[in-house]
Amino acid sequence: LMFTLSTCGWCMKTKQLLKDMGVEYKYIDVDLLDDEGLSDIDDMFGKWNPKRSFPTIVINNKKCIIGFQEEELRKLLK
Repeated sequence: LMFTLSTCGWCMKTKQLLKDMGVEYKYIDVDLLDDEGLSDIDDMFGKWNPKRSFPTIVINNKKCIIGFQEEELRKLLK
């Protein structure tokens, strides 16, 4: 699961990297959520990344990668 912003260049780059690697993923464009949706994900997002920066990638509910970290993503997801 990836927390992203619809206008974030690093988020778009991360989505493209995962697509190129053939990795299935889900994402939430946080800036497109209404107040209720934002309220619903706020605790989960804050648990993984208290600074709430983007992108935030949660892998199998066990590992979190914050920001565009190509080498780390490739290593973890190969």
